[in-house]
Amino acid sequence: MKRIDMENWEPDETIPMLRDYFIPPYITLAHLFHAPEGWRKPLGFHKQYQIQYVSHGLAHYVVEDREYLTRKGDLILHRPHEKHHVFTEPGEPYSCISIVFHFGSAPFPVKDLLGERHYFAGLADHPIDELLQEIVSHYHQPGVLRQMECQQQLMRTLAELAKLSRQSEMTPVQLKHKTILLHVKNYIHARFAEDVRLDELEEVSGLSRNYLCHLFRQEFGMLPLQYLTWLRVQRAKDLAIQTKLSVSQIAAEVGYSDVHTFGKMFKKKTGISLSQYCASLYMTTGGE
Repeated sequence: MKRIDMENWEPDETIPMLRDYFIPPYITLAHLFHAPEGWRKPLGFHKQYQIQYVSHGLAHYVVEDREYLTRKGDLILHRPHEKHHVFTEPGEPYSCISIVFHFGSAPFPVKDLLGERHYFAGLADHPIDELLQEIVSHYHQPGVLRQMECQQQLMRTLAELAKLSRQSEMTPVQLKHKTILLHVKNYIHARFAEDVRLDELEEVSGLSRNYLCHLFRQEFGMLPLQYLTWLRVQRAKDLAIQTKLSVSQIAAEVGYSDVHTFGKMFKKKTGISLSQYCASLYMTTGGE
């Protein structure tokens, strides 16, 4: 086979020759949006892709004449030029993470990965939740490194959405494992403020420790006890934003009797302190 010296081509010339490798997305907006009372977005369309992830309350999305009632943890993906509108309910709050992005002239295969799907439900304790929060946090910090991290997190988000889109193709054995893993995850979720141990999870799942860890990491991208820590971080973030609890009170709520141990854990996992995290969130109200 004749060798093609693409290293000597201009970047734009190489794109038609690439098969499964694409440039990272360009993120043009990433923020946390708080809707005012009675907020509505009139019928229209975007020229770019947009992810809207409900962080609090509820809203109705109508995309290409199909309506979705979205609550905390639900995600809507708009594609360019799709007609849509959004409206809230009287007396109901609504906040969302909004990410706007595009791929330039790169032929990124969004349809191949996600089909025509717009709506993804129940992601409040999924890694996607943390990825989107990190995009918002990093997007408003200066420097090329932070922008690269945002792009990486967005690509991971799209990869996780693609996995969710393909769940209907699972074999009976895979479906059985998924049911077991969801049971384990729910067990951790119900006891995240307690001292959960691996031997407990072995008993809950009926699987050996090593096999459980292998399957759990394959499904959720982290080991069971890593997921426990991740869940504590997410809960701490929610409490910091939505309540007036002190750091020591938040630490106790997520299973840490020592606030200094909690602080070290939070900074190790996020790169910043809890107070710095709250200060880094860029929030807007009104005209989304």
